Amino acid sequence: MKLRKVTAASAAVLALALTATACGGDDSKDSGSSSSGSGKIKIGIKFDQPGLGLKEPDGSYAGFDVDVATYVAKQLGYKPDQIEWVETKSADRENALARGDVKFIAATYSITDERKQKVDFAGPYLLAHQDLLVKKDSDISKGTDLNGKKLCSVTGSTSAQNVHDTIAPKAQLKEYSGYSECIAALQSGVVDAVTTDDSILAGFAAQDKYKGQFKLAGLKLSNENYGVGVKKGDTATVTKINTALEKMVSDGSWKKAVDANFGPANYKNEQAPKIGVIVK
Repeated sequence: MKLRKVTAASAAVLALALTATACGGDDSKDSGSSSSGSGKIKIGIKFDQPGLGLKEPDGSYAGFDVDVATYVAKQLGYKPDQIEWVETKSADRENALARGDVKFIAATYSITDERKQKVDFAGPYLLAHQDLLVKKDSDISKGTDLNGKKLCSVTGSTSAQNVHDTIAPKAQLKEYSGYSECIAALQSGVVDAVTTDDSILAGFAAQDKYKGQFKLAGLKLSNENYGVGVKKGDTATVTKINTALEKMVSDGSWKKAVDANFGPANYKNEQAPKIGVIVK
């Protein structure tokens, strides 16, 4: 009996020691996913939007959203080589956050009342507008000039339909599967204008192969407040990101990123928006 009692006690001590080891002292950073503890952070971006979020042929990433996300990650304690970029297409952004696939998303993510029911937002960090991209020598300078002209946007987008319904009912709508196809059609003269957010249009126009060929009409057909999406209820991360965005503006990094990514298209950006202020 004594032997059994001692063995049982020893087993209890060992179990307690193992439990303490398993539960305590994990100093690894929050990776932003349900896995790891590897000291990395997963951030959602677009992979196919020049000037905003683009995966380059060499595997690197570039664009304004990438610069913003990299700056924010640094303020959260992560170096660039600790960032794991995750492609988050528009239709999957809310799900990616809910599943914990990423810690946050910076991907031309306009803050809307509907989206705020599903995710929380830091920011906004950029105020964009729906606009038109036309050839540099085009005489299209206002929406009504599109009557009788060919207007391109991507399949499923409401941008071209908005222009058609509100200011140019005689515009001929053309749809392609991606904006790169619309821009190529504009270059070749198949269409007369392309419409979506001015930041997206400026990013495409700033590509080396298109520099100097296009211009933005500057119509400001809508207000798009780009925010950083965070999992619903994660107010601590929202607060940290807002602090980082404020610092990015105050130390000049925000303006530097805007100029680097949109400057070649002569993008007349708005001033950095105030944190928490949504322009309707």
